[in-house]
Amino acid sequence: MVKRDVVLSRLSKLKEYVGFLKKIKVHSKEEYLNDAFIYGASERFLHLSIECVIDISNHVIADMRFRRPESNREAFEILYENNIIDKDLSINLSNMAGFRNILVHDYIRLDRELVYDIIINNLKDIEIFMKIVTEYL
Repeated sequence: MVKRDVVLSRLSKLKEYVGFLKKIKVHSKEEYLNDAFIYGASERFLHLSIECVIDISNHVIADMRFRRPESNREAFEILYENNIIDKDLSINLSNMAGFRNILVHDYIRLDRELVYDIIINNLKDIEIFMKIVTEYL
């Protein structure tokens, strides 16, 4: 069985990070792109949010004794295979896991407009994930 307190503490941090990211929505794209503090904080909180989602997923997989993922992306396939999340969410979260690698390793060529668009349009995927995991517990 999933260690509820461990997952809940990670969900709490994830909710906090998503809350910070939602505050970015009050800024226009132009403001965002021209303010290093806004885009820098956004990139970091997006990175931390994705890390939380990956960590929670891996924790659930290990505790439920599902097959071990060979990559962060594969964790979401495993959750889909075991009827924890649906196919669309699996694909979207897998894409976020791939984007996490860009945030961490390819930051020199990071497309800030893309980060802004992710924050504006794709936080709902993280929120859906949080709701599913909370209900699953």
